[in-house]
Amino acid sequence: MHIPFGERRLTIEDIAAMAVQGRQAALSDAPAFQARINRGADFLQRLLAEDGVIYGVTTGYGDSCTVAVPVELATALPRQLYTYHGCGYGAHFDAAQTRAILAARLASLSQGYSGVSWGLLQQLQAFLQHDILPLIPQEGSVGASGDLTPLSYVAAALCGERDVLYAGAVMPAADALARAGLQPLQLRPKEGLAIMNGTAVMTGLACLVWQRADRLSRLATRITALAVAAIDGNPQHFDETLFGAKPHPGQQAAAARLRADLGENKAGRNDHRLQDRYSLRCAPHVIGVLDDALPFLRGMIENELNSANDNPLVDPDGERVLHGGHFYGGHIAFAMDSLKNLIANVADLLDRQMALLVDARYNNGLPANLSGASGPTAAINHGLKALQISASAWTAEALKNTMPASVFSRSTECHNQDKVSMGTIAARDALRVLQLTEQVAAAMLISVRQGLALRAQTAAGSMPLQPGADAFVARLNAAIPFIADDVALEPLLRALVDGIQTGLWETHD
Repeated sequence: MHIPFGERRLTIEDIAAMAVQGRQAALSDAPAFQARINRGADFLQRLLAEDGVIYGVTTGYGDSCTVAVPVELATALPRQLYTYHGCGYGAHFDAAQTRAILAARLASLSQGYSGVSWGLLQQLQAFLQHDILPLIPQEGSVGASGDLTPLSYVAAALCGERDVLYAGAVMPAADALARAGLQPLQLRPKEGLAIMNGTAVMTGLACLVWQRADRLSRLATRITALAVAAIDGNPQHFDETLFGAKPHPGQQAAAARLRADLGENKAGRNDHRLQDRYSLRCAPHVIGVLDDALPFLRGMIENELNSANDNPLVDPDGERVLHGGHFYGGHIAFAMDSLKNLIANVADLLDRQMALLVDARYNNGLPANLSGASGPTAAINHGLKALQISASAWTAEALKNTMPASVFSRSTECHNQDKVSMGTIAARDALRVLQLTEQVAAAMLISVRQGLALRAQTAAGSMPLQPGADAFVARLNAAIPFIADDVALEPLLRALVDGIQTGLWETHD
């Protein structure tokens, strides 16, 4: 099944499906859509022939807009733009992130306000269909005039320059194009600027961040329910009447998910424990903030995704060239700065729950460090002691990275770009915070699996769980061995994190 471009408003799920699940991009075959794209390109070509003065076509870029470019050099200017911006640095975006970036740029250019040719849209579509992925360094964008430097690697690859990942190997773009039966694109005037002067990198990444954060919210709630059961806590903390008194929808939804896992507790199990510690009792209040923010932030991200965000824009109907600042990534910067804060708070919540579970002073009768060892070797086994240290380190790093990137605007490019969004740095930060938080969640999956097994061995036995949570525990037991003797946990952690990121531990109930 294909994702249509040019027919309807695209969603976060559309971009994620192309990035991760192998769905293909398809330009709409509606005649009106292609005609609109062609009208913009034709008007720009006619204006160039008649007037000869168009920003970024017959002028230099940014602060160099006062430098006139002879009309006969206008076709050479796009290559100059992507060439001198080839100064990115750092690790390359991975395959899924690069697909999301390509899809986000195609979405923007498909709005029909960029003055680009139908052939450019087809080349972007072909890159997605053949999975030709430019190697894009992560560092070098200030988020206005858009993601210029990282997107220069897209522009260059479309034209057969620089390196790409294709068929599992890194190779020159020209070789990949030849192997796929494609020709290098010949950029028309303004097309280099149209590819590069926009928010596609930060927006593509934001779509992936949002989807993973949405999954994390539900997973953290399920983990919390299992932590309550493992520590033999008080499910009454999530009472429906109690949460009706504070009407934040996300908080109420988190409490409802906990009740769905733990039951309504009408029998009053553990009511003698009047108040569990905050990391259990207040879990809906922490996770609920993320739940409440996600719909609002979805709107911001999807508005950016479905926008024309380069400069200048070309009105194909009114036949005007409109100079503005739609490349500014402020909305994405805010969304990513907000999400990384909310996500890191979830990491902190889970880390505190783990600290309770491994501490014999607070875990209501479980062994120290959730050690499953018995007999003569019990004294030399340390259970999950080191895992708790690692989870604490990951949490600390996640919390450290919550400083908002958007407040660190710089003045660049001879003070032409004197107020910039830092949206791409915010998105990269959010991805890092997510990665660390997913690692903490993986550590907690091991911890609750171990804790529930040990609780079952106590005189009172395990707290009964509802069918959805019970089935989840069965899956955990199949994937995570009970740890009787100390074992190196890194391979298991990596498998669990991979499963979290690919939706294997997705919870729908």
